[in-house]
Amino acid sequence: MTEAPVLKRAELAAKILASRAAKRPTRFIVAIAGAPAAGKSTLAEALCAEINTLSASELCVVVPMDGFHYDNAILDARGDRARKGAPHTFDAAGFRVLLSRLKQESGDIAIPVFDRSQDLARASAALVTSQHRILLVEGNYVLLDQPVWRDLRQYFDLSLFLDVPFATLEQRLIQRWLDHGADMDAARNRSLSNDIPNALTVTRQSYPADFILQD
Repeated sequence: MTEAPVLKRAELAAKILASRAAKRPTRFIVAIAGAPAAGKSTLAEALCAEINTLSASELCVVVPMDGFHYDNAILDARGDRARKGAPHTFDAAGFRVLLSRLKQESGDIAIPVFDRSQDLARASAALVTSQHRILLVEGNYVLLDQPVWRDLRQYFDLSLFLDVPFATLEQRLIQRWLDHGADMDAARNRSLSNDIPNALTVTRQSYPADFILQD
């Protein structure tokens, strides 16, 4: 990625609200990209709550990319289970259709949500309602420069990239597998065989964001 302006965490909500006020689309869609374990989901949820506190008229909601994971049965049939989380293990075309609807339609739209406890996506598990005007779309590959994924950029009014040192990412990814019950060797192997390659894909093949947020 080429250099983009660095934005401080404390400035994010105000920047989004100011950009929304300037552009005034029906729905203002913000892309939040970054490597696995960069903290995208945590940031998006906290930022959404902050925006909703600051502005009663500009209701915010989070739209996660992870709801478009292919089911494990499909990954098993394709021999891709070990690569779950790589770009080709998501329904990128389906995600593109959802973003198109969110941008063009103003009514309630159901979205899928990934349930980590069950390791599967639940269809129509959340709603983007007609009152939601600011959408925070978060995911590893929302700015990826690869077929289908690159089509997503047309729907974003603003984009952010979370820049986290690789040493920190590796520690977080290993800890994630430890928290899921893996021993240290298994946690390290799973991180190095899949998670870290995916992180490299994100950092090396994503379009430049409008702003960078450093960890």
